[in-house]
Amino acid sequence: MNVLIACDKFKGSLSAREVALAIEKGLGSGFHVELCPIADGGEGFVEAMLSALGGEFRQCEASDALGRAVSARYGLCGKTAFIEMAEASGLWRIGEEERDVLAASTYGTGEMMRDAMAQGAEKILLGVGGSATNDGGAGMAAALGWRFLDEEGEELAVNPRALADLAFLDGSAVPPLPRIEVACDVENPLLGTRGATAIFGPQKGAGPAEREYLEEYLAHLSAVSDGEHLAAVPGAGAAGGLAWGLMKFAQATLRPGFDIVADAVDLSARIARADLVITGEGSLDAQSLEGKGPIGVIRLAREQGKKTAAIAGQIAPEVRASGLLDYGYALADTGLPLAELIQNAASLVEAEAARMGVAVVGKS
Repeated sequence: MNVLIACDKFKGSLSAREVALAIEKGLGSGFHVELCPIADGGEGFVEAMLSALGGEFRQCEASDALGRAVSARYGLCGKTAFIEMAEASGLWRIGEEERDVLAASTYGTGEMMRDAMAQGAEKILLGVGGSATNDGGAGMAAALGWRFLDEEGEELAVNPRALADLAFLDGSAVPPLPRIEVACDVENPLLGTRGATAIFGPQKGAGPAEREYLEEYLAHLSAVSDGEHLAAVPGAGAAGGLAWGLMKFAQATLRPGFDIVADAVDLSARIARADLVITGEGSLDAQSLEGKGPIGVIRLAREQGKKTAAIAGQIAPEVRASGLLDYGYALADTGLPLAELIQNAASLVEAEAARMGVAVVGKS
């Protein structure tokens, strides 16, 4: 029996690749297994892509959101680069007491893109989760060669505080850019009550006065750059408006993270070769049915008439009742405490996969 294992991470315990390896080990002999770790555009995106496609990690010097030098890594597979903006511009790099969203910039994300271009990348797939920034991608644009100028033609620093005096932009020094696709799984616009600042600003430390300033700043940036027509695009507000900035300054396109991943790994073709498709992640709940990710894998498998299975930390009744799964195994059903489930996730996944293997063989 040919088996495709296409699973996401168990957040806080196992990477997508570690989950896949544990399932493979648990299934044992008698199965021809293909591993295809998946991800959306958030944490684990690059690792999952390299695990599925090969390639290598590359380290580069970049700036964090507050301009401090850091070593950031991205993935390179042939002429395609996989980048998580949070590697350079993520909130995880900024201590809670250090957060200053008016001074924060995506310049480091642009530096990573620039390094990928120097390595010959002709396509960049960019994940935009976990940002510490609300600069509308101005920092990223500056790293790629855009200049932000005041009324006197003087170049400004690229953060929301400094760009209050923005009057002109100059893109004459921007080199030819590769094709850029942004893995974007939110639908928030740039501005308004559902926009970048209103929805995501508080988690980055922006109080009411700062949010008012940032809203005005993003509106001003979009007007001066002639990018107002992009402000209402669903997803433009992702990562503090970085998604908008990538569209405006780098001609990027926004796509659901699962769609980008599925295309990159040729998921449909991998499913076609399988008799059984196994997926999984930390939690398959009612919300999972609205999204893609592992449920997207299962739906693609169903479209091709394949048997489907999932191993997850927990599986909600709605998912079990959906009719999408032929086999479903949840670590939570062991009755063990959560801390123990997390600590021993690999061995527990392996054990559930062994149970699944017996059940599958018994029905085949």
